[in-house]
Amino acid sequence: MARIEQGGSPNCCIVVFTTCVHTMLASSKIGYSLIHSGPKRNGSVRNSTSIMCVHNQVRSRHVLLKRVTHRTVTRYRVKISCDTKRARHTLIKSSADSHGLLDTQDARFVRARIPVFLSILFGYACYYLTRNSLTFTAPAMVASPALNLDITSIGVITSIFPICYGCSKFVSGVVGDILSPSLMLGGGLIATGLVNIAFGASHTLPLFCVLWAMNGILQGFGAPSCAKILTSWFAASERGTYWGMWNIAHNLGGFLAPILAGTAARTLGWSWGLWAPGLIALIVGVIIVSTLKDCPEDKGFPPVEPESKGRNDTKVANTSNDQTLIQNLFNNVLSNPFIWGLAFTYFCVYVVRQGITSWSVFYLIKEKGVIDAGAAAVRVSGLELGGLFGSLIAGRISDGLISSSNRGAVGNRIRVVIGYLIGVATMLIAFKMVPSGWPVTQSIIVFMIGFFLYGPQMLIGLCGAEIVGRRSVGASEGFLGWIAYLGAANAGVPLSLLVQQYGWDAFFTALLSACALATFLLAPLVDAKSYLQRK
Repeated sequence: MARIEQGGSPNCCIVVFTTCVHTMLASSKIGYSLIHSGPKRNGSVRNSTSIMCVHNQVRSRHVLLKRVTHRTVTRYRVKISCDTKRARHTLIKSSADSHGLLDTQDARFVRARIPVFLSILFGYACYYLTRNSLTFTAPAMVASPALNLDITSIGVITSIFPICYGCSKFVSGVVGDILSPSLMLGGGLIATGLVNIAFGASHTLPLFCVLWAMNGILQGFGAPSCAKILTSWFAASERGTYWGMWNIAHNLGGFLAPILAGTAARTLGWSWGLWAPGLIALIVGVIIVSTLKDCPEDKGFPPVEPESKGRNDTKVANTSNDQTLIQNLFNNVLSNPFIWGLAFTYFCVYVVRQGITSWSVFYLIKEKGVIDAGAAAVRVSGLELGGLFGSLIAGRISDGLISSSNRGAVGNRIRVVIGYLIGVATMLIAFKMVPSGWPVTQSIIVFMIGFFLYGPQMLIGLCGAEIVGRRSVGASEGFLGWIAYLGAANAGVPLSLLVQQYGWDAFFTALLSACALATFLLAPLVDAKSYLQRK
């Protein structure tokens, strides 16, 4: 460790490190104490390292330093303890992200991020509670003579939801780029909780339809706001891991919904199947609005990554801020050919996902001789569990590739997606070929289908967030989500007609074709760079 004190002017200082640490600082009234443990290569201090620090006001709490070598530019944070006679500067190297402005392993920052991540994890899981509450309350509603509903009536109510949700996800993503993501996440959760409570207090089919359409609109607020918060709080080198961990919210909410809504409706009456999730959503939404911060700057930290680099940083930022919603959508999202490639890939992935989710039980009954829907459901129950592990591991692998290579960050994640899609295709073939008398093997194959399927679903959304600037994440996620749900819609009636006309061989041919088309669409993106890398 080397410690040097020197007086001089605070306008600009250049420090050159050779075998030890040599300094040239200019100051007049303020003393500086620079502490730096020199970066090492093979046990020795690296030579020819220069640091430039530019600051204008001594009163600021932090200044930024850059260490420039022949290979990289590493940024540092300097904390200033202002004193009338002496100010102490502590040089902190960012160990987690060589391109960031903040040490993401700093203890204070780690502690600040924990409640942020828990808020988006449990907040989005609560969206799933209020989204799936009707599914597990519907049997009790049909059984209630006071409502005079049948299965067709429930079908009318539920058919409205995906249309409203898909459109809302697109619109809220675009609008969300100028709104507070924490307010969108928490406010939308409060609103969907109120809608569930109102639904439980209603008794007529038209009102049920209106309220569930409103729920579909409000559900679109969740994913784009979470995506924006994730890109603000987590750097590229670790974002895949945390994005995969956040993706568990799908599985967590899907797991808790039947337990909470179904049990409440069965024991307390159908209204409580909506009221219980609604009350939980209200409480969690209020907590999120009151405590969650949009970005590290709101908590007094520098950003985890620079928005852009170079002399025109301020000009670029001002231009982005001055754009209208439509200009932001067209200039930063729809004009990007990579976004269109990701969108059509997402379409294909959701065709496969929804196809397996909707038709695998029917396939086992019709083609594999499973006696009833209950027995078939047991064999496909591992799909979500496999997806949980698959998304976690996919994020971790993609982060490892980014840390160990100099290729484009988005391209590294795309390589993982392609590998997973090959795995999906292999498991689909195995699912078709496995003998009907091998139930355990069928369950394992379904688990692996979920493992390989949910990785691309998670990573494509992450790539869409990283390939555009931080100010356009919401619009990107909204557009991709809208296209994805168009793909899910095409896995319904079109696939059912295909099976009726040509049999189950045509069903698997369609899913395998979707995997092949997705791989083909991703091929030009294997070297794609993130927005920050391009800048």
